[in-house]
Amino acid sequence: TAKRRRGKEERTRPDGSTDVGMAKAMARATRLVITRPDDWHLHVRDGARLSSVVPHSAAWCARAIVMPNTTPPITDTQRATAYRDRIQEAVPDGNQRFEPLMTLYLTDKTPVEEIAKAKEAGVAAVKLYPAGATTNSDNGVKDVLGRIPILEEMARVNMPLCVHGEVVDQDVDIFDREKVFIDKILQPLLERLPNLKVIMEHITTKDAAEFVAQAPERVAATITPQHLLLNRNDILVGGIKPHHYCLPILKRETHRQALLAAIASGSPKFFLGTDSAPHPKGAKESSCGCAGIYSAHAAVPLYAMAFEEAGALDKLEAFASFNGPAFYNRERNQDRITLVRKKWRVPESYDFGDEEVVVPLWAGKELEWAIEEGIQE
Repeated sequence: TAKRRRGKEERTRPDGSTDVGMAKAMARATRLVITRPDDWHLHVRDGARLSSVVPHSAAWCARAIVMPNTTPPITDTQRATAYRDRIQEAVPDGNQRFEPLMTLYLTDKTPVEEIAKAKEAGVAAVKLYPAGATTNSDNGVKDVLGRIPILEEMARVNMPLCVHGEVVDQDVDIFDREKVFIDKILQPLLERLPNLKVIMEHITTKDAAEFVAQAPERVAATITPQHLLLNRNDILVGGIKPHHYCLPILKRETHRQALLAAIASGSPKFFLGTDSAPHPKGAKESSCGCAGIYSAHAAVPLYAMAFEEAGALDKLEAFASFNGPAFYNRERNQDRITLVRKKWRVPESYDFGDEEVVVPLWAGKELEWAIEEGIQE
């Protein structure tokens, strides 16, 4: 049954509880047991750095869509499978199951026949970077609509397209690039390819949240912890904060509030994708700092903080653990993790490779939630 609340319909569950009652109960919770999450957008780099960052993700998520913008990029199936092997070697001994789900880096030269080959080898998706849009994207696509044959093949074999949704035109303001991408590229692409599944990754604006919510079921989006917790003041006010610089860049508070409303809606079209992207401290704190925020060390506590702010802790499990597998046509994880309301201070840095460190999101500050060690079967 349902009743009206402030002009909206409020659902009553068979046990007599309501959405508001559930949200209030969750707000008082000190312990949350949820299905083990997945990360549907993750960077783990390569080489010696893998063993520094992969354990952070493997400690809480069962699967991760791994981005292909390494050096050199993962542009074919052979490179993808070799990279998968290197990632699995970096998972600590005795760790519960962690499965890297590989992606191919789409270029202007990717052959159509590579798609079926990648699908057969278990590659999970293809990544579209507009050339020059973000870190290591120089090999990206210069004319998206000029790659229709390969996108048609992806639709044919049910290979999803993960999209970095920004234009790179120099005459478009950096804060407007997501909206312009939707209008100029994504909307025409969806109309041209009615069977292609598309994930608009790391959305940052009210425009994107509304577009995805109203789009067909074959369109979904990931949302990062930083875009739920921070706005552009957190980069610029009181001095430049290089460790808050990412692409897409943080936006106005009105856009952050729109993202909080999106996750609070409970829509299955939005799911967890950290875009955790580690860079050495020195590369961030430089005259031309790298774009990327590292969040794998505390992703679920950071998301819990955002969901609590939105009054939607009861929606966290679906966002983190149900919506992504449903969109990618995969089974939900069977194991669980436990969140406890327990303050802890995030370290100022973590080791990153042989001789470097990475500064994590929320470095030196307290978080309200922590993950209990161990994963429950």
